[in-house]
Amino acid sequence: MAVDRHHHHHIEGIRQPNAQMCFVCGVANVAGLRIRFYTTGEDVVEAIVSLPDEYQGYPGIAHGGIIATILDETMGRAAISPEDPNRLLFTGKMEVRYRNSVPLNTPIHFRGWITKDRGRVVVAQGEAVLPDGTVAVETTGTMMAIPQSQLDEMNTPEVGWRVYEDHEYPDL
Repeated sequence: MAVDRHHHHHIEGIRQPNAQMCFVCGVANVAGLRIRFYTTGEDVVEAIVSLPDEYQGYPGIAHGGIIATILDETMGRAAISPEDPNRLLFTGKMEVRYRNSVPLNTPIHFRGWITKDRGRVVVAQGEAVLPDGTVAVETTGTMMAIPQSQLDEMNTPEVGWRVYEDHEYPDL
């Protein structure tokens, strides 16, 4: 039996939509991270996550690939706003710079923001910040808008793309 091992921290902002089965945000994905993201300013998104031992790389340290995955999602979500909750992007290119190890079982502040928005192409940056304010990981990404026809095909009721309240997160 799986349990919700992830410690989520509330951020002042507007909660963004989640899906059912996305690895990063899926509310019903047993193997997923189930992260809650918040719009905290224009073209800015944030989340605070404590990663449990299952996401270990070296002892006591979160796997760098998991941190990159969270930052990939974070950068892409910077384009989502309350006015346009369905503005979804594919990552075309992503560069990651690891500056410091990210400890497990510690609240890590993930933040993403847009630096250039040309409509179809968006350049974003992201960071994972330790509790003492140290930037542990930095990312830059070029994101591509998903064509509306493809969005229409993907956005089925089963996908469940919407804002979920705390009580709607199933105990997995």
